[in-house]
Amino acid sequence: MTRRTFMKRLFGSVLSLFGIGGGTYYYARHIEPSMLTVQEEVIESSRIPSSFHNKRILQFSDTHIGFHYDLAQFEKLVTSIQAQQPDLLLFTGDLIDAPDEVPTLTFEKVATILSRLDAPMGKFWIYGNHDHGGYGTEIIADTMKKAGFQLLQNSQTLIEEQGNQILLAGLDDVMLGRPNIANALQGRERDFFTLLLCHEPDYAESVKQYEVDVQLSGHSHGGQVQIPFIGHLITPPLAERYVEGWYKTGNYPLSIYVSRGIGTTREPYRFLCRPEYTIHTLKQT
Repeated sequence: MTRRTFMKRLFGSVLSLFGIGGGTYYYARHIEPSMLTVQEEVIESSRIPSSFHNKRILQFSDTHIGFHYDLAQFEKLVTSIQAQQPDLLLFTGDLIDAPDEVPTLTFEKVATILSRLDAPMGKFWIYGNHDHGGYGTEIIADTMKKAGFQLLQNSQTLIEEQGNQILLAGLDDVMLGRPNIANALQGRERDFFTLLLCHEPDYAESVKQYEVDVQLSGHSHGGQVQIPFIGHLITPPLAERYVEGWYKTGNYPLSIYVSRGIGTTREPYRFLCRPEYTIHTLKQT
């Protein structure tokens, strides 16, 4: 039995257990994956400079173009994101599901569509495991560069507003890359409010040893399928402890936000787990 067949039978068995059948299966396969949600969140801290108060950071993640998510859907997504007019734009990995199975022309089209996005404080991205997978490392980087996004790969940048700064850092993918949190944070001469991009949320157990205020992640897809009284049905490695929404860990403490993402992978279902992109509004307290 293939994994796909196993998951279909498992999903069907769970639905049957709760007395819901074919209509719900159709909904999970064909309806909910297109029900895009704009999630509004607030990041509060006394360490946020006053000039960053009410600045809006838009995070999107895990589009997985090519796996039941086409360029027409991607174009609608980009139009929706641009309409939000974010101050800072962040992509937390997994642009294309299988880069080695996508025609070269697709990468050009993706770059053209992404280049329509604009944010006054910049556009940044990190690798996900699917970006490195399928021989995608170089071609995904080239695509994002053409689209005007800056890669943060165990590196950092300072975001400035009216003479004040916050630190934005990014890690290489944990599963298929070489993440180095020490390199990403090295050379801090001042105590900046720090945002860290890391595709796999469970890596927060390593990040919590450092003075990072917020980690933004994806990878989990929110579990894709959530069953009442059972919970998340599909959680990938390194997204089993932290699956969706907000968490805190460590003594600093570290706040973690896990996006449900846009697309799907392995199984084309979403149930009680709508796709999302997130607007994080900064608030100085």
